Amino acid sequence: MSEPLGPHDSVVVVGAGLAGWRLAATLRHRGFAGPITLVGEESARPYDRPPLTKQVLAGSLALEELALEREVDPSLTWRLGVRARALDVDARRVILADGDTVTGTRVVVATGVRARHLDVSADDRLHYVRRLEDVTRLESDLAGRAPSSPVAVIGGGFIGAEVATSLAHRGFRPIVLEAMDRPLLNVLGPDVAGWLAELPALAGIELRTGCAVAGVTTDGDDVVISLVGGATVRAPVVVAGIGALPNTEWLEGSGLALDNGVVVDEDYSAAPGVAAIGDVARFPWAGPAGVERARIEHWQVANDHAMELARRWTAPAEPHHPLVPYFWSDQYGAKIQVLGHPRPTDVVQVVAGDPRDARFVALYSRDEVVTGVVALRSPRALALARPILLAPTTLGDALARAPWER
Repeated sequence: MSEPLGPHDSVVVVGAGLAGWRLAATLRHRGFAGPITLVGEESARPYDRPPLTKQVLAGSLALEELALEREVDPSLTWRLGVRARALDVDARRVILADGDTVTGTRVVVATGVRARHLDVSADDRLHYVRRLEDVTRLESDLAGRAPSSPVAVIGGGFIGAEVATSLAHRGFRPIVLEAMDRPLLNVLGPDVAGWLAELPALAGIELRTGCAVAGVTTDGDDVVISLVGGATVRAPVVVAGIGALPNTEWLEGSGLALDNGVVVDEDYSAAPGVAAIGDVARFPWAGPAGVERARIEHWQVANDHAMELARRWTAPAEPHHPLVPYFWSDQYGAKIQVLGHPRPTDVVQVVAGDPRDARFVALYSRDEVVTGVVALRSPRALALARPILLAPTTLGDALARAPWER
């Protein structure tokens, strides 16, 4: 257990996204008055990322409405538009790319993830939507094009599906290219992925499966996507959503354990005085089926990590709150929501609705213990089901309680 922050402590947070900003704001709310410095690679102040591929790209939300800060806290020190280059763990000193250093008694790594890029010659013509600047660049590419213009979307996962939905809303003609035989297969498993694969057609959006990309080149104004097997797809604009990588390169040689993220313990500690939270942290998650080491790229997890670390650093004797991962995706005219952290190999059982009607609630289970809940167009039922993930619950007990029916 970490010692509580004292009057002589100072905190350096590397990463000025949701996790970093929420930590700083919560520390202030909990009474910590010492120096807090936030270092951010982007020049923008903290903003909400999930709407970028949803409301912002659909044209229903302006970029300036994404700000996380409701009021500017003058007590925080900001170093924006500069990348962290290295970390001296023993001295708790962050070396910045411009040569400056920032030192604190505690350092928090909240550097998140970046978009995974395709290894192709025309990568500079592809769009990866994760930052404000990405949306600005994509909008510039779309400007002046006919509303019915095709837009190729490489990857049918959450990002790809949301981008396709938003662009279709604006009149463009998305073509979603998915490498597997159904999107989200490796995330939600074959049953749920199969049910959701029906959504694009219902929304009038073209989905092509089994389309692995072999290369990307250009031909005049068009981008030419070559697929394994010899087929090609041409479009003036191409967006790729093929996953993300944790931003840990700057920590190589620091002595921190790096393994698909920054490895931390149950207190989010990576080393004495050094913590990691959010998308970049690989942490021991105490789930209903036991403790597993996970790195979870969810908005809610980043938010909860920040609030929990602030609690442990200000009032460690307070009881902790169990972490129940949650994420949602608005795609093809439907809201998909998932509670827990199920594996794609877990058993799935529909408990309400019918996948054929594109509205359902289903439970994931492993060894007869519920590991997750997935809902399509059923937000209230999903919220009511949350208690069965607060403690280990057998599938039989969950079915007997059926909280989603209340």
